[in-house]
Amino acid sequence: MHYPSAWLQGVSRGEAIACELRLQIIKGTIKPGEVISENRVAADFGTSRSPVREALKALSNEGLIRLERMGAVVLGLSVKDVEELYDVRYLIESFVQQRLAHMDQERLITKLNQILDKMELAVKYNDVVDFAYQDLSFHEAIIAATEHKRIMHLWTSIRHIVMTVMLITTEEIFSKGEQRLGSVIDKHRTILKGLQSKNPEVVQQVVREYFADSMQTLHTSLPQF
Repeated sequence: MHYPSAWLQGVSRGEAIACELRLQIIKGTIKPGEVISENRVAADFGTSRSPVREALKALSNEGLIRLERMGAVVLGLSVKDVEELYDVRYLIESFVQQRLAHMDQERLITKLNQILDKMELAVKYNDVVDFAYQDLSFHEAIIAATEHKRIMHLWTSIRHIVMTVMLITTEEIFSKGEQRLGSVIDKHRTILKGLQSKNPEVVQQVVREYFADSMQTLHTSLPQF
């Protein structure tokens, strides 16, 4: 598996390299304890060392590698790391969805329905990459709708890892067949209905159940953890 080129439009060379390395680290192709050499990565990507340094700095900030003199030592993503990542996602989405219960949702609901239609099309055409992208877009649209700058800053800090994990788990879900994919779409429809209820207690329960189920999916989709 390689990082989808369609997701790299408009990003710098360093960001593109970081995306590919991030995927290989989280997927387990590059294993914890391995050393990533700047020169080797530069040669592999046909670039200078400057964008490689940019990429390694980003991965270090995310806790996926540790920068040392001899090179970058891979730390990987442990079970605890993933659980903490999804704890942060839960806190963000629980907060924003309850906040949205008191806001005008008309434009957001229209957008979310359009995204769900695209998810169904992705299933029809067996498009793993687009399904994962629409899944991310669904959650990101909800987070952005609150127009909360600090929450968006927090979301941005984990966005790349979340996107990569989604890509890996979506590939696994596609291998389970159309019925499993249908259940994923149904979970998103439940979130939509929760928002439309405008009842903070209903929203809280829906978000809690969604992330409990998502955590189970993660443990089965990322076998190296």
